[in-house]
Amino acid sequence: MIIGTCHCGAVRYAFDHKPKWTTSCNCSICRRLGALWIYAKIPLITVTGQTTGYTRDQKSLAFHHCVICGCTTHWENLAPDSAEPYMAVNLRLAAPDVVASVPVRRFDGAETWAFLD
Repeated sequence: MIIGTCHCGAVRYAFDHKPKWTTSCNCSICRRLGALWIYAKIPLITVTGQTTGYTRDQKSLAFHHCVICGCTTHWENLAPDSAEPYMAVNLRLAAPDVVASVPVRRFDGAETWAFLD
């Protein structure tokens, strides 16, 4: 299980899964956030604490952050046609040794929507 917390500790996630990799995305928002995303179906991720969301123009994802310290904690898939509900949590909020243990894949979310490796 991977546990992550925002800086102030008010928001916490539990990721009940060992990810094969984490994603570094270069889309317009992810490159600004500097997040490393790990993904799973919603039953495998639990997020507790108060967050607020930001929804991009396409309204397909809601990016959440702690209302106190502002750390980006996760995003939710809002697409109504999604086969299975899933979300991603920011691996950078986990312990440094956990972050270092997960291989990073680079994803071109700015143009091709394909992994670069």
